[in-house]
Amino acid sequence: MKQSEFKKRRASLMKQIGKGNIAIIASAPQRTRNRDVHYPFRQDSDFYYLTGFNEAESMAVFIPGREQGEYILFCREFDEKKAQWEGAHAGLEGATKHYEADDSFPIDDLDDILPGMLENKSKVFYPMGKDSDLDHKLLEWINHIRKQSRTGVTAPGELVSLEHIVHEMRLFKSTEELKLMRRAGEVSAKAHIRAMQACKPGLYEYQIEAELIHEFIQDGLRAVAYPSIVAGGKNACTLHYVENKDKLNKGDLLLIDAGVECDHYAADITRTFPVSGKFSEPQRLLYQLVLDAQAAALAEIKPGNPWNKAHDASVETLTKGLIELGLLKGKPKKLIKDEKYKQFYMHRIGHWLGMDVHDVGDYKIKDEWRLLEPGMVLTVEPGLYVPADCETVDKQWRGIGIRIEDDVLVTKDGHEILTGGVPKSIEAIEALMQSS
Repeated sequence: MKQSEFKKRRASLMKQIGKGNIAIIASAPQRTRNRDVHYPFRQDSDFYYLTGFNEAESMAVFIPGREQGEYILFCREFDEKKAQWEGAHAGLEGATKHYEADDSFPIDDLDDILPGMLENKSKVFYPMGKDSDLDHKLLEWINHIRKQSRTGVTAPGELVSLEHIVHEMRLFKSTEELKLMRRAGEVSAKAHIRAMQACKPGLYEYQIEAELIHEFIQDGLRAVAYPSIVAGGKNACTLHYVENKDKLNKGDLLLIDAGVECDHYAADITRTFPVSGKFSEPQRLLYQLVLDAQAAALAEIKPGNPWNKAHDASVETLTKGLIELGLLKGKPKKLIKDEKYKQFYMHRIGHWLGMDVHDVGDYKIKDEWRLLEPGMVLTVEPGLYVPADCETVDKQWRGIGIRIEDDVLVTKDGHEILTGGVPKSIEAIEALMQSS
């Protein structure tokens, strides 16, 4: 992503912070996996959103109206030996030259320099409660300034959540962000197709997971957006099943919930298909019901509609269908009011999507479901899950888990499906699998 995009975000942030105030945010830490081996580094989403800087041990400071420069970056100094062993890093010069910080300082000098920047500021915007070390340090810095009150220096009197501003900004995707999300969606779609084509009885769930990862990396995207769910048969009734260790059996369905990350932006796709390439009649009936529920929900994704309207549409469709198939008994309105459908459909229709797979942004404003607006991206993912030991339904339905999920952009005229490259009709899935 171009630095001009990050610069625009910082300008918007500065305007909302206002002169006389300051904002600070720390990078993600490097996490130890075991002994001297680290987990692959993934930058804090808010920090990256504002800076584009992808290194640990960093702190970004924003001071609207500061004469010497409004955007200051504390980071590691350049170390030739470290560069030889671990690869390139920006250093102080790179922070200003390549990442367009107005000023840069060594992260080791943070305690000496940052308290001075806090002096005479009214408010400090920062991620409150997210990082206990930063919470502690900030209070230490403020108390240090308070001790100098006789010299005429004042300490900030108010701590304000930075997330409230940044998360509302992140909720609305720019043209550049959508390019990355479309790319993540396209590659993820190719991976799901590859998995469908590779699937056959006798393989193991982890072998299908390997097909997904192969496609991700083959397309140049090395980070999964979240641990892939590859759930055969009754495993699909466990919503966040990630063990991916069982054998795939003839006659079962396979639920795959997997997506890749493109430059910190996630895709999130779920498809359910028959291991043998052909749906049984009970599978077909339940699958079509979930597909109909997704269509009903998608019809409600448009500007001006409340967030919850799509969920309500999916609940109504699924409840009526479950009555027709005999899994529920009673009147639709009463069953919905009493939430009887939740024994088979226990999650909501979806979530915001962006830099995090369960992305930031409020779902309600003043206790009212917020209205959808152009630029928002969300998932639409109805499902049905009938546990293998569910004795209240006929045997033919037991152990079937189905979810269908797509990533959807709200446009000015309605919506755009970003992940439409994967087949989801019964006919298209069977044709694809039987042709491979």
